[in-house]
Amino acid sequence: MSHQQDRSRPSGSSTALSEAYDTALLDLDGVVYAGGEAIGHAVESLTEVRAGGMHLAYVTNNALRTPDAVAEHLTELGVPAEPSDVITSAQAVARLVADQLPPGARVLAIGGEGLRVALRERGLVPVESADDDPAAVAQGYGGPDMAWGRFAEASYAIRRGLPWFASNTDLTIPGARGIAPGNGAAVEVVRIATGAEPQVAGKPLPPMHRETVLRTGARRPIVVGDRLDTDIEGAFNGGVDSLLVLTGVTDAAQLLAAPPQHRPTYVDRDLRGLLTGQPEVTPAGDAYRCGGWTAAVRGDGLVLEGEGEALDGLRALCAAAWSFAGSGVCGLETGKALAGLGL
Repeated sequence: MSHQQDRSRPSGSSTALSEAYDTALLDLDGVVYAGGEAIGHAVESLTEVRAGGMHLAYVTNNALRTPDAVAEHLTELGVPAEPSDVITSAQAVARLVADQLPPGARVLAIGGEGLRVALRERGLVPVESADDDPAAVAQGYGGPDMAWGRFAEASYAIRRGLPWFASNTDLTIPGARGIAPGNGAAVEVVRIATGAEPQVAGKPLPPMHRETVLRTGARRPIVVGDRLDTDIEGAFNGGVDSLLVLTGVTDAAQLLAAPPQHRPTYVDRDLRGLLTGQPEVTPAGDAYRCGGWTAAVRGDGLVLEGEGEALDGLRALCAAAWSFAGSGVCGLETGKALAGLGL
C-alpha cells in the first residue's frame, strides 16, 4: 500500500505513474469508455502502460454486466482483458450477502445478469419474485430499460422485513449522450417506498475495497477514476493514492470544492496521465505555483496568473482552494479563475 498523501494540494511524481505503482485500479464508465465507446486516448494509454509491466484491474460500480462480458467488451475496444481482471460491485454485494446468509439461500435479484451471476458464484440462488420465498433482496443497476415493476417486487419483499443489499448508490452514470440516472436513483425509489436502508457494497465503502484487494493482490495500487464521491473517496478510505481524470462526471469547479476525502493525489485530463510524471505544486508565500501558473485566494475568490498548460493552472488552483478550506469545503468564487483554462 502506498502512503496517504497531504490533502492540502495535489502531489507530484518525478517518475511516470505507471512506474511508481504496480497496479492501476481503473473505473470503467467515464474513464475507459462512455456509452460503450472508448474515451479518447484510453486504448493507446492502457496498451502502453500494460506493455511496460503495469497490472490493469477494472473496478466498476456498474453491476449490470458480468466480468466475462466486460472483459470481452474491453478486448473488442483494443484493451485485451480477462474476466479475472474485472471486479464489479455485483461481486462485492454478493460476498456481503453470502457472509450473512447460508449457502443455497434464495435472494430476490433486482438488476441485470451481472448481479445474478455474482450471486450464483457465492452459492446463492437468485429469484425473480417476492413470492419465491427469498431470504434477502439484492439490488444492482439493471440498465435504462429496467421495468418499474422490479422496484415494486423489491418493495414487497423489504416491507416483509427482509434484509436489503445494494451494489452501489451512484446517483448518475455517464453515457454516450450525457449523464443518466444510475443505481443510486433506483435505490432511492425503493427507499422512498419502504422507509428502509440498504447495506451498500460498492465504492467508496469497505466491501468493494476488500473485494478488490482479494481479487487483485495489488501491493502498490493507484485508483483511477472520474468520480470524487466513489472512486476518490474509495481510495481515501482504503489508504491508497488516486488519479482523477476529467473525462467523466467531475468538472474543475467540483474538484476545487472537494473536501479532504474527495481530493485526489493526482489530476490529469485523461488516461495519458498514467504515462507521465506529475508536476510539483509548490508554496510561494501565500500562493501556490505549478508550471507557469500562480494561484492564490484574494478576498472571497481565487485568482490565477501566468500561462502554460491548463492542467498546471488547475493544480495550482486546487492547492490554493484546498489550503484555504482546510478540512472544510471551499466556498470561494471560482468562475473567473477557471474561465481562462478551458476546462
